[in-house]
Order: sequence, then structure tokens, then C-alpha cells
Amino acid sequence: MAQPSPSYTVALHLSVPASQKAVTTLVDTASSVGAIVNGVDVADTDGDRLTVDLTADTRDSRHRTELVEALKAIDGVEVHNVGDSTFLAHVGGKIEISPRYPINNRRDLARVYTPGVARVCKAIHDHPERARQLTIKKNTVAVVTDGTAVLGLGDIGPAAAMPVMEGKAVLFKQFGGVDAWPVALDTKDPEEIIAIVKAIAPAYGGINLEDIAAPKCFDIEARLREELDIPVFHDDQHGTAIVTLAALINALKVVGKRIEDVRIVLSGVGAAGSAIARLLMASGATDIVGYGRSGALDAAHTEGMNEHRRWLAEHTNRRGVTGSLKEGLAGADVLIGVSSGNILEPADLSVMAEDAIVFAMANPTPEVDPIGAADRAAVVATGRSDFPNQINNVLAFPGLFRGLLDTGITDISVELLRAAAEGIASVIPDEDLSPVYIIPGAFDTRVADAVASAVRRLASES
Repeated sequence: MAQPSPSYTVALHLSVPASQKAVTTLVDTASSVGAIVNGVDVADTDGDRLTVDLTADTRDSRHRTELVEALKAIDGVEVHNVGDSTFLAHVGGKIEISPRYPINNRRDLARVYTPGVARVCKAIHDHPERARQLTIKKNTVAVVTDGTAVLGLGDIGPAAAMPVMEGKAVLFKQFGGVDAWPVALDTKDPEEIIAIVKAIAPAYGGINLEDIAAPKCFDIEARLREELDIPVFHDDQHGTAIVTLAALINALKVVGKRIEDVRIVLSGVGAAGSAIARLLMASGATDIVGYGRSGALDAAHTEGMNEHRRWLAEHTNRRGVTGSLKEGLAGADVLIGVSSGNILEPADLSVMAEDAIVFAMANPTPEVDPIGAADRAAVVATGRSDFPNQINNVLAFPGLFRGLLDTGITDISVELLRAAAEGIASVIPDEDLSPVYIIPGAFDTRVADAVASAVRRLASES
């Protein structure tokens, strides 16, 4: 059963009898139905009645309803309002624009707008490269989506994708100091997406492609990289690959194995899985077997595959392994999951090699229960924040774009991705590594600086 989480925090406005027992009963009742109470505050008093604000984490919407009904059933309790804290955090959106140069008088206005701004326009016209210094292009990224592969929700459209894109923009600013803006496109046509992004590119210093379904995401990224003079980064592919490699670098140190020697099983061969495989191979991995819904990919059975999956089938699985994912776990040192939740039982991991590493990164439900997996593997990581070792893309993209914007690098090369991964891994000294601490936390302020510094070093060496 899922645990209560901040994603389903409920805010209740209640009226109760003015007694210690009444307030205590609220907390006891909430706890008895499995909710986690975060706070109980008296908002007002009126003779023999108290107005109370209670916040609690629940498992899901059904659990929230169960909590509300249990509180209503308490003698003397009246529930006046039920608020969803996650929805409240989204009212009016999560980002806004604010001026960097306040306008307090006419002199300010003359500099920021007419007539002074004309001088800057002319300077950029005469020297187009100056746009990188004299406009928001210096520090702004477009977060572009068509809404066809949003989280685990699938094709929900551009409007429904906006909360994710806004959240991405918040993370860019919070962790990397990068200004980002959502660009949600009402088209699924790759050619139209490419044309639109090219048309808006003059305003931005970089493009972050987000939640665009495979296989068209590969072609869109490749074309835009070729035809634009700013960096284009598909986070679902390369951000995931970066943090996966970073976690694996440190996990292998914990178990005393080398990437060149381990057998790696990859569950999920879409955009993220393909990028992970390519980056691990570039980092020395020699034995990777990818598994899709129909089983192991191999070079002998590529009919009907798109070119990207065919490449994976032809360049991995050198031993010619066939069969199901469960069968493929036998003797494997590493399992990396970027597929679907609950496709394995913890007992299925028993056939893996000694000191196995399991990255079950499907969200919100991992491929295998992390608690059960920990009984059978030496190191377990997930994409969730409520278990140790969260493999989270926020560790990569803010610092990566910080470095790209600072240096002017436009080529998202394999060397750049490896440098970013090594930067993340290096944040934890070897002596501090442990099975439950192989990757920095999302709020570790050292991470973005480490990644940006790695990008800068690569730029200086080049």
C-alpha cells in the first residue's frame, strides 16, 4: 500500500468544541485512518467553539475522502472546508515575470524603454552575437512540450502538461539560477514542432525538450540540434541518463565492481532506456541487455522496429540473450528500470549476482517494491523521494544549463553528458558513500555548482 505523501496533503477548516479532548480526538481519528497529521492550529475561538485548521498527508483522493468522513463522524465536529494543498499551490500558476531593472522615474524609463532602447536594438542588429549579452537570451531556456508523454499519464495534451512545464521552470530557477519559460505546443506534427521551435529560438539561450513521445522525440531533437545555434537538450533522454550514470558510478564503488565487468539488465527501451544504454556504453559498459514488453532485444529480431530501437538491439546483447525480463535477471549485477510499476516481485531478484544493484525508477510506482528489493540487493535506488537514493533529473538539468549558458557550448556531446554525471557523483566523497547514500539529495546545493563546473572545465579543455 502506498504511503501518505505531500502530493495528497489535505487542508481542513473545522469547528470543534472548545476542549483539549476535542482537538486530541481530531488527531487520534486522523491517525487511526492512516493519515499523517502535519499541523493543528486554532484559527479562532467563539465561546464554547474553536475553529481549527488541520493539515494531513493522505495516500490518494479516496483516502482523503475517508479521512474527511471519519472526522465528520466525531460528535460535535463540523467540517466547513476541504482544501487540496497541491491544487492550491497551482492556483494562478507557479511562475511569474519580475523586472530586473525597476522603473522608478523618467530616467529609468528612458533607459529601459524608449528612446534609449533603440540604441541597444541597433547594436544587436549590427552585431547579432550581442543578443546573448544584451537580452534574456543570456539566461533563458524554453521548456518545450507537445504533451504526448507526460509523466506516467501519457498523451494528455499541451494544456494538461503545463503544470509539469511550470514546475520544471521553477526547478531551473531554484537550483540553477536559470530563467525558464513553458512553451506548450498544440500540435503533434514533428515538422510543425521543429518549425515553431526554430521560429522562437532567437529569444532563448537554450531549448529543453520535455515529455514528447518516442520515437519522434529522437528526430525532433536531432533536427533542432543540427539547425539551431543554441543547445537543445531532451531531458527525458539525457537528463535521466546523466543521473543514472552518476548513481551507478557510486553504487559500483560501494559493491567493489567495475562498469566494464558487470552484466546490466535494462527494463524499458524507450527514450530514457536508449539514452541510458548509449551513455553507459560510452562509459565502459560492455554487457547490456535491454528488455521491452516482448522480451529481450537482440540483433536477430529487429523487424518492425524503429531505427532507434533497432540501433539498441544491434549494439547491445552481445551474448544473444533471449526470453523474459525475469529470466534475464539470472546472474545480472545491475537492474535499471525505466519502464512500468510492479512488473517484478522482490523474490525475482534472488537470481541476480551477489552484491546486486537495483535502480527501480518507474514513477510513481517502481518496477519492484524497494523495501522488498533491499532484502535481496546490496544497493537499491528509485525515482521517489520517500526512499533512499532518489535518482532525480533535477540533479542534472539546472547545473547543466547553467554551465551551457555560461560557456556558450552548443553541442550536447557524450563527453558533456559524462562530465555532468561525474560532477554529480563527485559531490559525495568516497569515504561517505554507503548503500543508502550513492547520490546527492535533490536539495544539496553543491550539485548544480558541481555540474556547471564540470561543463566549464570541459569547455576550457576544448
